[in-house]
Amino acid sequence: MKNYRYILLDLDGTLTDPSEGITNSIKHALNKYGISAEKSELLKFIGPPLRESFMEYYSFSPRKAEEAVAYYREYFSVKGIYENSIYPGIPEMLEGLCSKGKKLFLATSKPAVYAGRVLEHFNIASYFDVVAGSNMDGSMGLKSEVVEYVLSTLSDEERKFSVMAGDRKFDIEGANLNHIDSIGVTWGFGTRDELVSAGALHIADSIWELESILLTG
Repeated sequence: MKNYRYILLDLDGTLTDPSEGITNSIKHALNKYGISAEKSELLKFIGPPLRESFMEYYSFSPRKAEEAVAYYREYFSVKGIYENSIYPGIPEMLEGLCSKGKKLFLATSKPAVYAGRVLEHFNIASYFDVVAGSNMDGSMGLKSEVVEYVLSTLSDEERKFSVMAGDRKFDIEGANLNHIDSIGVTWGFGTRDELVSAGALHIADSIWELESILLTG
């Protein structure tokens, strides 16, 4: 089995549960257009790029979606970013992986500037060698682009020992498109069927199981 040495981790739904802050921020944006929605309807926004989600789920034009993202950030940048909780056991897992010499990289579709603030808020930023995410203008919003960016910091030989772990199909597809192994985690916002259908090499049903896969390959 492979000895995973370079570990790319998703943020939302993998390390933390951001559902309250994200859904409240989306509600804030939708309210600007007289649209109301329940939290359960908005969980599907967690994972994919925000602009594309406004267009897909509410048929917003690209220009209107850009405006909606600005409204979203009015709430998220001040309050929503902190309406978040870290999954129990994550800090211990990160510390354990680093103590074994693993190199950790954050790979998220969330803007990198926000992702960094979340890591600092939960005192886990020091575990990561690189924090990679989208840009505020929406560029590098696809998970495959974020994964590609992280891998560009590694040699061809190091890539052979890399793996991506996340809770949505976008994480798995991003790994597959960049020809690295993938692990789907089931405690986030994607289903086991979604992860398996996307082609996840491994499935982890608990943080303990994820750590075991990452330590044993």
